[in-house]
Amino acid sequence: MTDNTKNNKCPDSPAGDLSTQSPAPTPTKDPIAHIVLLNPEIPNNTGSIGRTCVAAGAALHLIHPLAFDIDEKACRRAGLDYWPRLNLTNHDSLAEYQASKQASKQTSKPAPPNTWYLTARASRTIYDITPQKGDHFVFGKESVGLPKDLLAAHPDQCLSIPLVPSERSLNLSTACAITLYAAIQSLLASSQLRTDDQGRLVRN
Repeated sequence: MTDNTKNNKCPDSPAGDLSTQSPAPTPTKDPIAHIVLLNPEIPNNTGSIGRTCVAAGAALHLIHPLAFDIDEKACRRAGLDYWPRLNLTNHDSLAEYQASKQASKQTSKPAPPNTWYLTARASRTIYDITPQKGDHFVFGKESVGLPKDLLAAHPDQCLSIPLVPSERSLNLSTACAITLYAAIQSLLASSQLRTDDQGRLVRN
């Protein structure tokens, strides 16, 4: 696993040059949720998801291998001014991510976060759970989703986003945003979060 402070690097996007940007605030160390992308394939999707995570105070985990480059040259070319504010962790493999999550469970108080696996093949939806602050939401690659064996190993943690019968899926960035803000709505309802007098999210 790579340290956050060394790997806030950007996927491609035509938005300017980071060298002209002022220093960014430190990413939050108390994310309200964790968005986990297993082997993402489309850099623009990952860039949009990162921006959503920054806006919502969530963390982003990228499980390698990725189908695109996130080196410093790509970051300069992208010019994504929000990316330095992203709480980002890279994992070399799914096994490494799972090991890091298991280690964090041992120190979590009062209770460890849940892990939810997003798939169109689940009958239970994101609106059928009561997420807790710090829960993980795992998404698969754009072309095939999450591996069937991973879903089979966690049947009670699989969730879908409800669609009409004739439709198959949503764009990955859209799906992450819907899921994250459904969790935020639930956290607001349970008073784990609140909004201030300007409508901004505040941790209780």
